[in-house]
Amino acid sequence: MLRLESISKRFGGVVATDCVSLEVAAREVHALIGPNGAGKTTLVGLISGALRADSGNIQFMGSDISSLPQHDRVRSGLARSYQVTSIFRKLSVLDNLALAVQARSGSSFSFWRPLEKETRLFAEARSLLEEINLQSKAAAVAGTLSHGEQRALEVGLALATQPKLVLLDEPMAGMGPEESRRMIGLIERIRTGVTVLLVEHDMDAVFRLADRISVMVDGRVIATDSPEKIRMNPEVRRAYLGDESLA
Repeated sequence: MLRLESISKRFGGVVATDCVSLEVAAREVHALIGPNGAGKTTLVGLISGALRADSGNIQFMGSDISSLPQHDRVRSGLARSYQVTSIFRKLSVLDNLALAVQARSGSSFSFWRPLEKETRLFAEARSLLEEINLQSKAAAVAGTLSHGEQRALEVGLALATQPKLVLLDEPMAGMGPEESRRMIGLIERIRTGVTVLLVEHDMDAVFRLADRISVMVDGRVIATDSPEKIRMNPEVRRAYLGDESLA
């Protein structure tokens, strides 16, 4: 579904990604792990179109999207969540999702009718509420949600674009055990219909969710394999996981 070929990006004298090649298969959860500063978030930005690569190319669903702007990549089926939660904090949870559905569909809310009358948009928004398990929070102001609930809402906003591939950038950052468990459950639910590229530091979650794992260190992918083989890979253990990963 997604193929990166020799993707490189520099910021001044700093090499953020160095000839990265990577393939993500349809309907897999592909985890991207590595130490801070390895280039993971930069790579996600390059895939999503938030950043432009200095060299290399990106193919999605068989088409070269390297020169496409971010909004066209969304239209082609790529969606992204961010490390820092990005939601409409002053709107209700349901209105957040309805606006995301509206943005994708290109329809417009009527100036003369209450927002609730937009039946089709809100029907789809309520369906997304169920998918992210926030039905009971439909009328809540988004900014009042817990951190974990806000992260779930952001995943819902990404799903509203009806993506084929969703890029999740550290969705469990800052979460406690219970919130992490809920996010893992959400990713397990959406993986049945959407391919997931997951950037995450929670190794318990990574090894539970991932079909394959790629490891980045110093801007390079040093290994891609099954979770079992990554866990035993001596180069990965030296560079990132450590011997405790065998426990």
